[in-house]
Amino acid sequence: MITLDNQTHNNVNIDVLEELLENLSAAEVELVLCDNPTIALLNLEHRGIDKPTDVLSFPLVRDFDFMPLGSVVISIETAQEVAQTLGHSLQDEIALLFIHGVLHLLGYDHEIDNGEMRAKEEALIEQFGLPNSLIVRTEE
Repeated sequence: MITLDNQTHNNVNIDVLEELLENLSAAEVELVLCDNPTIALLNLEHRGIDKPTDVLSFPLVRDFDFMPLGSVVISIETAQEVAQTLGHSLQDEIALLFIHGVLHLLGYDHEIDNGEMRAKEEALIEQFGLPNSLIVRTEE
């Protein structure tokens, strides 16, 4: 289940994201949709990087299975820019960012793993007919 905190005026098809989440976990995830200044502040506070980014993940310590995985924060402004640049829909970009964020909540880390996160992303992308993943785009 997704708890949506949409701080923007954009409509998002939550049903697609719910289906994606069901393929990854039965746990609840908070999804925050925000603007660039908001995500830039979070990026500075939590990663020491003073600029906006596309997606951030904030996992929770889960003592019980019924507890939420954590929060995924997506900048709608950045997502719109990337979607326009790459020629796909905002909904597809949000789905890609959501997959990426949830995989981080589940403990995957493409910066140190042996390709497991990339493989998981690619399988979901193929299953849901989405464009290239974040990991693939950053490696090209």
